[in-house]
Amino acid sequence: MASIGEELFRFQAAIVQSGNSFEDFIRQNYVRNWMNDTIPAAMAVRTSMVTAIHNFLVDEGLMNLERVQMSPVTDPLAHDVEHVPTIHYKGMPYVSTHSMIYSKFLACFNPAIKGIFVDSPNIRLELESPYRQQRGKYLIDFSQIDIELRRNRGIDLATYKSSPKKVQAILREDYEKIIDFFERMIIAACTRIVEKNETELKTLGIAIEVPKQPFPRVTLAESVKKFGKAAVEAQVGETIAGQFFWITGLMRENYDLIYPYLLPDGSKVPLDAFTSDMIYNYDICAKSLLRGTNKYTPALEILSGAIREWLYEPIVQRLLDNRIIAEAPVFRAGVLENIEAMQGYGPFLTAVHMKDSEGRPYFPETMGGGIGVERTLYALLKGAKVEKIDDVTCFGKNPDTFPIFLF
Repeated sequence: MASIGEELFRFQAAIVQSGNSFEDFIRQNYVRNWMNDTIPAAMAVRTSMVTAIHNFLVDEGLMNLERVQMSPVTDPLAHDVEHVPTIHYKGMPYVSTHSMIYSKFLACFNPAIKGIFVDSPNIRLELESPYRQQRGKYLIDFSQIDIELRRNRGIDLATYKSSPKKVQAILREDYEKIIDFFERMIIAACTRIVEKNETELKTLGIAIEVPKQPFPRVTLAESVKKFGKAAVEAQVGETIAGQFFWITGLMRENYDLIYPYLLPDGSKVPLDAFTSDMIYNYDICAKSLLRGTNKYTPALEILSGAIREWLYEPIVQRLLDNRIIAEAPVFRAGVLENIEAMQGYGPFLTAVHMKDSEGRPYFPETMGGGIGVERTLYALLKGAKVEKIDDVTCFGKNPDTFPIFLF
């Protein structure tokens, strides 16, 4: 790979060849953004939103967690991205984090911790638009408030397999609890913005409605049946009054709960037999309201989460079925005999496998989600002043903009 200096030399030469200077490019694409009235307005709204969410989480009894920016393993994600950068330190390769998903689970080991939240670092090298179109909503380097709560239900594998009605009833209770939790969090954030940022909202030509519970809720299956697979969020949003709604039952990441997945005889539920009520995850979608009108912009997903897989056996099976690990781990006397085949998952799966002196797993039952800060700002503030996600960031790295990023 060329050095930074070589890449910048070539980039500047191309700009000069087109009849402009390097200063012209920085002025046009960075300084003009920093000096307009949109950025301070968006930053003021961001400050109110993030502060309100943090205050809500603290008041709910959650604890703040340190950031994990590199690890032997990161979120594999269910959609295509380029491989995250690898950092070598003291002879060990670490990957920079897509998200802190596995760290969140492990941080909830201790029963004294009700739950955690963290301003999670996220590097997702999204593929640029194959049609060279500006999609507006992606950043490769972005902020996410990650949240995870313990469920403390004590459901073991025997109960998981033998008492599906009992387990489903418990899961439904917890599902409604986490839905309520995130709805109240969104209401707290919107209330703070409305109280603190009327001037900034006027500048942006946007209004914020403080939503009421419950938010409208639709399943992905019924949405796809009605609208098809393309732009589901936007199409559903056109049928719903208000700024926020849920889409549930999305077949997605390996750690998002599907129940039942393993059957009492050791077999699995066939892939084509999964129904929405077996998939315990959810997205909150949001749209902006143009001030002085009854017009909303197309909806975008801003928060994703789920009840999580919590038992060792289905966790391993999901990793195998998603081809994230090539073979099941083999433990003997506390030794992971095929640790090399696990790649970065060896330490994580060892922790999942471990039990206390009474034979109970340390690994916690949890539920949670992550809300993208810049994505939420973009969804709520999109209008005449905010056309793409770069417009609400000082250093936004949108894959559909420049060939290289200067800051």
